[in-house]
Amino acid sequence: MRKILVLRGGALGDFVVTLPALAALRARWPGARIELVGNPTAAALGVARGLLDAAHSQHERRWGTLHDPAPLPPGFAAWLANFDLVLNYWPDPDGQLARHFPRHSAQRFLSAGPHPTLAPAAAHFCAPLREFGFACPDLSYRLRSWQPDQNSIAVHPGSGSATKNWSLARWRQLCVWLRDTNLAEPVIVSGDAEPANLLAELGQPLRSLPLNTLADRLARCRLFIGHDSGVSHLAAACGPPCVLLFGPTNPAVWAPPGPHVHVVKRGPALEAIPLADVQRTVGSVLQAQT
Repeated sequence: MRKILVLRGGALGDFVVTLPALAALRARWPGARIELVGNPTAAALGVARGLLDAAHSQHERRWGTLHDPAPLPPGFAAWLANFDLVLNYWPDPDGQLARHFPRHSAQRFLSAGPHPTLAPAAAHFCAPLREFGFACPDLSYRLRSWQPDQNSIAVHPGSGSATKNWSLARWRQLCVWLRDTNLAEPVIVSGDAEPANLLAELGQPLRSLPLNTLADRLARCRLFIGHDSGVSHLAAACGPPCVLLFGPTNPAVWAPPGPHVHVVKRGPALEAIPLADVQRTVGSVLQAQT
């Protein structure tokens, strides 16, 4: 393979669970040029690690023509024909996108839906690679080596959905407990969509950092505590032990794989998780570090 194109949309977590597939492609064809169309902000993580050579925004107008029954614009069609492999994870319910591929007899086109049908999610995105007689050797990918040099615990009280969030009052109680017991100083990870004025009271803020910078910081924390979120997937890929609170989503599918990930779930509602359960899990994980 000389050139590979990966079509993969979604947010940060969607990209991180695709990293094992990208790593397997790079390991199999180390000299290939691999380009991805999707979320360029998240894909910058893959570019920085050398898994990707380029990332394109899925919001560029040219990609919309793949869902149009009309012939592709000649220049775009010629550009697509340069790829030896096109790996599609975009939705294609009517098969319209697939009808544009392969562009020639030597091009391979493989497709898997955007919604995982295997557990963990990374297994779903690795599955198409079986066509080449190989599979992902590891369903997790380490973006960083965990080397804690700060007496801090990273806390991310948000996610992409309010239904996946523990209440801010519970997070406040947990952060007070971390300080009062001298376990660590909470470092609060947040983005533009989260209320800065409310989160600032919880601890030292890490707000809207570039993802590669955030990854560096997470790799130096003793522990990460969060929900089912993209930031949690990023944290797990950076190595610290993770305590993750799950509610309506299935941790078998969506929890990052690995013995360093500890899931707390008490049913479909986050409010069913008592503060004491999280304290107990955090204490146990920290105790194992001593």
